[in-house]
Amino acid sequence: MPTILLVEDDPNLGQLVQEFLTLKGFTTDRVTDGNQGLQHFMDGQYDLCIFDVMMPKKDGFTLAKEVRMANRDVPIIFLTAKSMQEDTIQGFRAGADDYITKPFSMEELLLRIQAILRRYQRSGDAIGDPSIYQIGSLSFDYPRQLLTHNGVAQKLTSKESELLKLLAQNLNQPVSRSFALKMVWGDDSYFNARSMDVYITKLRKYLKEDPSVQLVNVHGEGFKLIV
Repeated sequence: MPTILLVEDDPNLGQLVQEFLTLKGFTTDRVTDGNQGLQHFMDGQYDLCIFDVMMPKKDGFTLAKEVRMANRDVPIIFLTAKSMQEDTIQGFRAGADDYITKPFSMEELLLRIQAILRRYQRSGDAIGDPSIYQIGSLSFDYPRQLLTHNGVAQKLTSKESELLKLLAQNLNQPVSRSFALKMVWGDDSYFNARSMDVYITKLRKYLKEDPSVQLVNVHGEGFKLIV
């Protein structure tokens, strides 16, 4: 059964949803704020996310945007007490697949989860992270940390692999320096920023095997992997 990440700051509702989904056969991890939610998502493998909107430390909209930078495919459902049309629109702009207004029935939540998972399976979209990324004529095998071009494989370090994975998941989209540092190094200190610049230079060297691939600086934002 799919694995679900539930981020809900209301302990009573969170426990009820977790127990219900577990009873229905889903593996469900629950945390209570947006920062914990992002960390759990980056550390685990999830097939679907359920985020409350109003949470301490990081709201659900911000959390969804950051999750979308790390994985463009994982389905996201928002739980919220808000019902204004503007909030619904903001939710979908943040990357939501569905939006449920509190109070809701557990059966309704279950039906929506099942419908989303069926839709992803029918469309052939990847649920969870793919193992291999195609970057132009280069193939990046993330679990084995190998970047291959014309049958020649380059072994990458763990940091190189994590950084390239983040860039590949956001192909042709900018990735901010601060976000990359927090995801790969854990914080965006000056020392780690200098270290990341070294790794960016190394990745550019590996990627130049395909002239159609570029890893460019985006002024005021960060980096973009372009094919």
